[in-house]
Order: sequence, then structure tokens, then C-alpha cells
Amino acid sequence: MGEEKRQISISQFQDVIDTLAPCMDDYLYIYDMKKDLYCISPTALERFRIPSGMFSDVTETLKDFVYPEDFEALDEDIAKILRKETKFHNLQYRWLDKEGNPLWINCRGRVIYDGDGEPEFLVGCINEIGMKQKADNVSGLLGESSLKSEIKKHVREKMKGFVLRLGIDDFKEINENKGMEYGDRILRETAECIEGVVLPGQMVYKIVADEFIVLDFSGRSMEDAKALYKAIRREIDRFIEENRYEAFYTLSAGILNFDDLESQTYYNLMKWSEFALNEAKKRGKNKCYFYEEKDYEAFLRKRRLVRVMHQAVNNHFEGFEAYYQPIMDIKENRLASAETLMRFWTEETGAVSPVEFIPLLEESGLIIPVGKWILHQAMDACSKIRKTMPEFRISVNLSYIQVLKSNVLGEILSGMEKYDLDPGSIIIELTESGFLESDHNFIGFCQGLRENGILLALDDFGTGYSNFHYLYNLSPNTIKIDRSFTLKALNNDYEFNLLQHMVDMTHSIDLKLCIEGIETQQELQKISKMGPDYIQGYYFGKPCALPKFLEDHIGGNLICE
Repeated sequence: MGEEKRQISISQFQDVIDTLAPCMDDYLYIYDMKKDLYCISPTALERFRIPSGMFSDVTETLKDFVYPEDFEALDEDIAKILRKETKFHNLQYRWLDKEGNPLWINCRGRVIYDGDGEPEFLVGCINEIGMKQKADNVSGLLGESSLKSEIKKHVREKMKGFVLRLGIDDFKEINENKGMEYGDRILRETAECIEGVVLPGQMVYKIVADEFIVLDFSGRSMEDAKALYKAIRREIDRFIEENRYEAFYTLSAGILNFDDLESQTYYNLMKWSEFALNEAKKRGKNKCYFYEEKDYEAFLRKRRLVRVMHQAVNNHFEGFEAYYQPIMDIKENRLASAETLMRFWTEETGAVSPVEFIPLLEESGLIIPVGKWILHQAMDACSKIRKTMPEFRISVNLSYIQVLKSNVLGEILSGMEKYDLDPGSIIIELTESGFLESDHNFIGFCQGLRENGILLALDDFGTGYSNFHYLYNLSPNTIKIDRSFTLKALNNDYEFNLLQHMVDMTHSIDLKLCIEGIETQQELQKISKMGPDYIQGYYFGKPCALPKFLEDHIGGNLICE
């Protein structure tokens, strides 16, 4: 009779679990500790790596979906129940989801004893303590979990319309300057501004930090999406004005057109909309950007290149190579120095242009180790060449990142000692555009170069932001004229005269001048009339690896024709 009652009780528990499971996010369970039988809400099977809604051999089966590092704590807690040391189970640990990722849960339960006072059942519920909220109490909007559920409802159909992902620009500054409470107010007001202009059928959600998403499944166009964004901005401007400009902020947006998306899964929509919003911010903020696959592919290529270059750095810089291009002393008709240039090639990427990979090195910070490596390659090459040509100098480009974020001056000095080089054998090249916003750092660095007798060349002078006060502040030994300026001078009398004046001005303040980009004898003859000190270009030699440079340029004399 007792066995029959217990069986009925299990059935009743199962009925309750099956009835309530569709109505709640938590998972109910019952563990029959005498029969070694475990029953859980069927919805848990959709989330976790659980074999079935009811299983036996509980201890061993739990090992299949309990995170290995947490199993010992669970096993000990169950042992305490069996030893009658506790009447309650309350443990936070991790289960594995369908993909094998660990998710934190809180498992709570109460022990039910049989007529003899022995533990018979453990009954309780499990909830994900790391699960995202369905709603955001600050903004009053539904949250990311609700957004995910809504998208999943439509995943089997070809969705029409758009996703508008909005982000408050520089929201961190509002929190820092006005406090978190004021920041929460901005979030609430922004939510109200969005809700005040959305059209029927459009749904608004608050997702991470300061971001919102508007879903439109009605088939509205990209023009409609842009009009909605403008309407939201107008509402925010109105709020700012009514608030007497106590806090001024702007809003950026990334827009996805469902028609342009081959895959419309929740994961892809979030990934692409995040990219689109970031693009809007990168392009100046307070604007919207329409997602384009070609831009995303370029973004992925950059990410792949950074990954490959990071692997190369960790693999003794395999794939990076130092190339050298001759710089001629035009007055003495001889090789004066060589500029060290960086190249990168792997089987996975092929040859990558420095125009592409050097900015990525700077953005990722990899320019610090790679810059150190190329500096030592150059110094080593200079040391070898000076055994044949004692007056030879090596020129090395430095990134502004190296100057700002590493002790590159110390690295130069230690390298000179290691390779037995005197200070005059090293020329450091800096581009002016790199230090426009941080010139005090560069002025200090350049002062350190001067104090140690190391030569400085100001590269790409005559392009972009050229400003003659840098000549005074940095006191370079040489300025280099970029090929773009050289081409203008070769093809335009006004530009030719301007370059002539620049040569004369440079000499008047006792600086040397190098003109880059000379590729033909005709160009050489015309530019030589200006009286520059040095000339660099394909006419004298393309950048090449050290063995070829030694073969082509060190074995014999180079005569300027």
C-alpha cells in the first residue's frame, strides 16, 4: 500500500510539473532518492544538455550536464541530505547548455521524508541566475530576452522591414559628470522619446548599457527607417532644450534591411546591428549607417589580419620582413643611407600592403612588439654594412603609438650599445600627422634624441597638416618630401617653385632635405636642379630584403646620372 501511495505521489508531481512548465521560466524538478529517478520540466531539455525529462542512475547522468568543476560540490550537498544533515538544498553551480557552454543556475529544493523519517523526495525549482532580464526597470522597456523571443517567433518566415539599433553617444561621460542617477534619467527620457514616435507594429527594446532596438516587421522601407531615426533625434533635441541644456547628448544608429540579409537568426541580427551601430559612431556619431555586407567583410578581414599578425608576433615574427631602400647623397654621388620598411606575408593572407597592416598594428597595439623587432633588424643590418661602409646610416620609422606607449628611446639606446653603433648612424623618422594631438610627448622624445646625438627626420613633409612651427619645436636634422608633393612639382610650375622655396628655406635654417619618389632619369634631372641633399626612389632601387640590398648596393659604387 505504501509503495502504491508513493507511486501516485510521483504521478501527481509529474502532472504538476507538466502543467506549470509552459507557464514559467524556471524549471521544476523532483528527485526520487529511493528509486534513483529524476524528473524535470520538459522546457529544460531545450536549454540544457539533459538526456530526457525523466532519467535514472541520477548521479552518473548528472555528470553529463553538470559542469565538471562544480560536480563535487553538488555531490557533497546531496550526501548531506542522505545523511539527514540538512532539510533544504540551495546551491549555485553550473550546467552545460546544448552547445556545451557552462551556465550558472540556482538549484533550490526541499526534502520530503517517508513514514520512517528517511529522505524520499527532493522537490524544487531551478532558475538561471545569469539569465538576462525580460524587461529593463530603468527605461521601462522590454529587455534583450524579450527581443530574442520576439525574433524567434518570426525566424521561420522571411522577415520584411528593418532593425534600428540606437546608442547614446559618449554616455559614459554623462554618468561620470552627472552621476548614475542622472544617467538613468537620460535612459528613461530617451526611451520615452523613442516610444513617442514609433509607428504601429514597431516594437522597442532596451538592450545592453545605453542601447535600444526598434523592430519593424511591417515591411517598411529604409527611407522609413531613416525618417524614424530623424524623428527620434528631433524628440531628443526637444527634451534637451526643455531641460535647458543641462546635459547635451546625441544618438547614433545602425540600420539593417531584412531584405538584404540572407540569414535572419537572432545571433546574426545582433551581430550585424552591433557592427552597424559601431560604424555610425566611427564615422562621426550623431548619424545613422545602413549595413552593407562589403563593409562587414572588410571589418572581418581586419579582424583576421590582426589575429594572424598576433600569431606571427608570438611565433618569432614569422611573416614579417625588413626591407631596405637606398637613399642617395645627390651632391656626393654616393649611397648615404637606407630606409627600413616593413613587409608582411603569410600563406593564409598572401602579401599585405603596409598601407593596410600598419594601421592595424597601431590600432591593436601590436606595433609595440613589431616596432621593437624592426628596430633591431635595422640596427643589426646597419652594423653589418658599416663594416664595409663606415659612414652608412640606417633610417627607421617610428609610430606615434611607440612614442606614447613604450620606452622606445630606451630601446634605441640599448640597441645602439648591443650592435656597437654610434648615435650618428641612426636616423629616426616620424610623420607629423602622428603627433598633432600629442606634440608635447613628441617634443620630449625628440629632445631625448638630440641629447643622445641621434638624428631625426620629419617624414611626409608637405602633405596633410604641414606646419612650420614643428620645425622649431622638434628641431629635426632632415625633412623628407613625399612623392605626392614631388609629382605635383614635376607637373606644375607653381608647385615646382613652391618646392624650390621649401628647399631654399630648409637650407637657410641649416636642415637637410630629402626628396622621395624619383622614378626616372628625367625626374632626377629636373629635381636635381633644386639642390636637394638626398634623393630616394625607384630610380635608385626598390625596397628589398637585406641580401639583395647588399648585393645591389654595397658591392659597388652607385653613380647618380
